[in-house]
Amino acid sequence: MTQRVHRPREDAEFTFILGMSGVPVLAYFTGTWPKAIEPCRVMDLVVGGIADAYAGRLTAVRADITRCPAATERYGITEAPSYVLLKEGEAVAHGTGPMTTAGARKFLDSHL
Repeated sequence: MTQRVHRPREDAEFTFILGMSGVPVLAYFTGTWPKAIEPCRVMDLVVGGIADAYAGRLTAVRADITRCPAATERYGITEAPSYVLLKEGEAVAHGTGPMTTAGARKFLDSHL
């Protein structure tokens, strides 16, 4: 995974990243239970490429549901993988399930 994708270890770090970003944030939430592992790996690859392609226009954050429970609750995350596009900390678009690179670009381009 690219270094452009932040991986907060707790809610406080997640909040810090949001506050320091200065650009929209694509936050994607992952889980470690068996049914979530493979779809989350797919999202790791997609979001890594997106983070590189949108460098300077977007910050990417990979948040584990169990490590960031407050963020998970705040953005209404109920399954993994899920993703939320945030502008100034507020959700402007969201989705669930793995997506392709083309799908991610379409999602971002329609909401950025």
